[in-house]
Amino acid sequence: MEVDICINGVIILRAALNKTETAQVIFSALPLHAQGNIWGEEIYFASGIKAPLIDPKEVLDVGDLAYWPPMQAICIFYGPTPASLGDEIRAAGPVSVFGKIQEGDLEVLKKLKEPVDIAIKKK
Repeated sequence: MEVDICINGVIILRAALNKTETAQVIFSALPLHAQGNIWGEEIYFASGIKAPLIDPKEVLDVGDLAYWPPMQAICIFYGPTPASLGDEIRAAGPVSVFGKIQEGDLEVLKKLKEPVDIAIKKK
C-alpha cells in the first residue's frame, strides 16, 4: 500500500504503509484532507478515523507515519519533538507506526509554519 502526501500544495512525499490493521483502516479511509499542526519536528492532524493501537511506540525514526488514538491523529515524524530527550524522536504518547516515508525531502518540512494544508491519497 503506497500513498502520496501533498503539503501546502507543493511538497510531495511518497510513503509505504505496513501490513498492520491500523494501516489498513487508514488506507481504506483515504483520501484525507486536513489542516495540520506542527509540534517540534512533527506534523499531526485529527483524522476522524478510529483505528487500533498496534505495537505501541513512543520513540520513533525519521520518516515514520504514526497514529495517535487519543486525538485520532495522523502524525509525520521528521525530527525531535518537545517531548524528546536529546536527539531522539519522541511522540506525545504511545502511537502505532503504520508507514514510512520512502521518497521526498523531509528537510523542507523543518521550514513549515502553521497552518499546514495536508492531503493524503492512495497512489
